Amino acid sequence: MKITAIKPFPVWVGHRNQLIVKIETDEGIFGWGESGLSGREKAVVGAIEHFAEIFVGLDPFKINHIWQLLYRSQYFEGGRVLAAAQSAIDIALHDIKGKALGVPVYQLLGGKVRDMIPTFASTGAINGQETIDAAKALMARGWSTIRFFPAAWDNPGDIFEPRESVGKSARFLIEAREALGNDVVLGIDYHHRLSVAETASFCQKMPSGTIDFLEEPIRDETPEAYESLRKLTDVPFAIGEEFASKWQFLPYIERGIHQFNRIDLCNVGGFTEAMKVAGWSEAHYVDLMPHNPLGPICTAATIHLSAAVPNFFALETRANATDLYAGTPTADLFPKMPVLDGAVFTVPDGPGLGIEVNEKLLNTDSFRNWQAPMLTRRDGSVTNW
Repeated sequence: MKITAIKPFPVWVGHRNQLIVKIETDEGIFGWGESGLSGREKAVVGAIEHFAEIFVGLDPFKINHIWQLLYRSQYFEGGRVLAAAQSAIDIALHDIKGKALGVPVYQLLGGKVRDMIPTFASTGAINGQETIDAAKALMARGWSTIRFFPAAWDNPGDIFEPRESVGKSARFLIEAREALGNDVVLGIDYHHRLSVAETASFCQKMPSGTIDFLEEPIRDETPEAYESLRKLTDVPFAIGEEFASKWQFLPYIERGIHQFNRIDLCNVGGFTEAMKVAGWSEAHYVDLMPHNPLGPICTAATIHLSAAVPNFFALETRANATDLYAGTPTADLFPKMPVLDGAVFTVPDGPGLGIEVNEKLLNTDSFRNWQAPMLTRRDGSVTNW
């Protein structure tokens, strides 16, 4: 079997652009992958077009070899754009191999250690009693881990003042813990919008045990900054959704900085790289809490990863994903895709990823210009989204 083509499809799926990738072979077996790097899909398309000249004609079963070939056979190896391209390619190659062998992808990763994949869901931005009611509704549907987003910033102009958000969010979380009880796992994603000092102040405004995890409070470029923050709070950190290699995870795992890996299969380099991070994390008692904000291919792939690793906590999902896609072009585009059973995904037993794509529809609702919010403070300075 030889690879004959790779086809990137940057398309609008659900509520954002996604980069879907198809790899074809001379035996008619094909695989689907998905790339991360939301908002910069066209840059990844360019990388895939470069990679196509390298690996068309290769044996798709040689997944590790192809990963190393794509990573090392260039002077400027790595980086988020190239890693996002490699991620989609690696996922698609596993789909091909699973289909060719007649086994689900998790069998290629060593077999499954669980039959069901627990998930966590989010309420949206903090908005007082409305948000507590939303959390109670999620709990009633079976979710035992719930994530909040910071108190909404002032709109007009997408203005975000960290200190104002910190105070309001901390007060809410204290109320939420009282209202929701101690049995539910509660966390908040600050999406790297804070500084070390702001994060420390936020944590210190709440009694110990108010939240069970704090996700991405500051930017990740400097592990030493997180080490400094680690000394100022005992709240467990969930970090890593932007990491594009095992090397980016290295200081966080080795120095005991975080407790949950927000690994993104579509950004880190696919299954090949993710399994290395998972094993490394297991040795340091760090659990995987995969980032999963994309589409059905990413979800299907991450279900297989989550099934195969012992050190797993919960998979990110949208509580309304089934309703969101029902009766929409997305449902037609993916005639077979993962569907929640309450608050869990059942691990599929079919060959490959277990997902189907209606290729005829890939260009009917094509790429749209989309830009993440560009937040500023009241003084006009740019801050993080």
